Amino acid sequence: MSSASRLSVLGLSALLLLVACGTVPDEAVSGAAPAAAAPPGVLKINTSPQQDRIRAAKVEAIAAQVPAAIRAKGEFLVGTTTFDPPLSFLADDNVTPIGVEEDVASLVADVLGLKPRFEATSWENLFLAVRSGKYAAGFSNITVTEERKDIYDFATYRLDQLAWEVPKDSTITSIAGPADVAGLSVAVGSGTNQEKILLGWDKQNRAAGLKPARIQYYKQPADTYLALKSGRIQAYFAPNPTSAYHAAVSGDTKIVGTYSGAGPSLQGLIAAMTQKGNGLAKPIGDALNALIKDGSYGKVLARWGLSNEAVPESLVNPPGLPREQ
Repeated sequence: MSSASRLSVLGLSALLLLVACGTVPDEAVSGAAPAAAAPPGVLKINTSPQQDRIRAAKVEAIAAQVPAAIRAKGEFLVGTTTFDPPLSFLADDNVTPIGVEEDVASLVADVLGLKPRFEATSWENLFLAVRSGKYAAGFSNITVTEERKDIYDFATYRLDQLAWEVPKDSTITSIAGPADVAGLSVAVGSGTNQEKILLGWDKQNRAAGLKPARIQYYKQPADTYLALKSGRIQAYFAPNPTSAYHAAVSGDTKIVGTYSGAGPSLQGLIAAMTQKGNGLAKPIGDALNALIKDGSYGKVLARWGLSNEAVPESLVNPPGLPREQ
């Protein structure tokens, strides 16, 4: 995602995460902290430093593709940013990075026969450190773009999805296209991809003679959710992972639709980012495809409530978001 699309840190006061895509039985998901049985459709999330992550076996043929310098170190140093649960955030000790990004990267490291190590950094420094070769890879909800492909290589592992969030008791059951937001009061982040999409939808509605949307802007997510709860707005358009997480931990909202972060003509993709031309993107992609095939990848996404962002295969340097004009 672009830096403008990133949300502020969400509160971690609750530990329950609702699976946005549907019910996943507790017994089908490893890595959760021991707990009493949760209500149907709810997962208990382990936010302790001891993650008991889902692990995978080394695949010799794939591990052999890892560049010699990285193989010699025996370490998979991953840069991440600790901002948005359930993507990447700090555990209860306020030190250890945890989340779906760390889980996926750990699985990849297992297949490559490397020891995973994570270093939290700023969004800007993440790109500099990967470009310089300090980090073997960046796992931080990074969208593939044509401009970034000039400088980095990518191996995809999740869909880049935006989500429509509404109050739990809202009569709105689906938002899938422009007509669904006609006349609604909607909040969106200023300068984000979702704002661009929403403004495009509103323009189409006006041209078709439909009621315009009443678009609202709030500086903080807390202000947005207060407006949503009080009825000042009817819907919130934001990145899917953080919206799904909020809907789960608050119990006040629900997701009624998702949409590609790249817009109507391209499905946006989230990817591991590596230094351009260093030969690591292909083995990472091969590792991800092995993990997709053996089911461990799906279990990790389910653990964090992101099964609706699963990809059928990892692609190396696929088409990305178009260049800025």
